[in-house]
Amino acid sequence: MLQITVRLPDRLGKALERAKRRTRRRTSDIVRLALGEYLRIEVQRGERPADRVRGLIGSLASGIPDLAERHREHILESLKRGR
Repeated sequence: MLQITVRLPDRLGKALERAKRRTRRRTSDIVRLALGEYLRIEVQRGERPADRVRGLIGSLASGIPDLAERHREHILESLKRGR
C-alpha cells in the first residue's frame, strides 16, 4: 500500500478533524474516501448526472399515468392495500 504525507491548510485540517469526530472514522479513512470520490469525479468531468443513468430513464413503467402529479395519493392507497 502506498503511503503519502500531505500538508493541509489550517481550515482544511480543522474541517477534517470535525469530520473525524462526527463520523467516528480515522483520518486516513476519510482522506481515502474523499480522494477516491475526487478521482471518480475527475474521470467523469463534463458528464452530467443524468448521463450516468441515461439507460434507465423511462425504462420503468408503473402503469399509473398521473403518478408524478398524484404520488401522495398513490402511496397512501398502496399502504392501505398493504403493498
